[in-house]
Amino acid sequence: MNEIIPLKIVRINDEFMDIPLPEYATSGSSGLDIRAAVIDPVVLGIGKFALIPTNLIFEIPVGYEIQVRPRSGLAIKHGVTVLNTPGTIDSDYRGELKIILINLGNAEFVINRGDRIAQLVVSRVYNAQILPSDSFNDTDRSSGGFGSSGIN
Repeated sequence: MNEIIPLKIVRINDEFMDIPLPEYATSGSSGLDIRAAVIDPVVLGIGKFALIPTNLIFEIPVGYEIQVRPRSGLAIKHGVTVLNTPGTIDSDYRGELKIILINLGNAEFVINRGDRIAQLVVSRVYNAQILPSDSFNDTDRSSGGFGSSGIN
């Protein structure tokens, strides 16, 4: 069974009351679908990006974050994705959640009022204790980076 945490959401403007709050599409979904709160359609040209408002402020419990991720259907069908994926919303942020979408597809893409534009995944956050040191334990990989473990 998944842990369920409270997630308070405030609508900024009553003008968008017709737009549903974020919701899970299925019982097995890990991401909440979030929708565009735009008055007029936003045309996203090829290779262009835009900041899309949601009209929502989240109160995320301390010890958690929300990750903003692309919707796979938008990506495969239209080449539209979240530019800074995964975007992070910290627990102490209290501004409007806005989603940076980019059109990597071959045609203009139109974002309409109430369109599902991204998904939100609530995740636990672990803070690191920084330990300054003069040495570290070596590994078989050592400093081997990009492609060092082979192609296949």
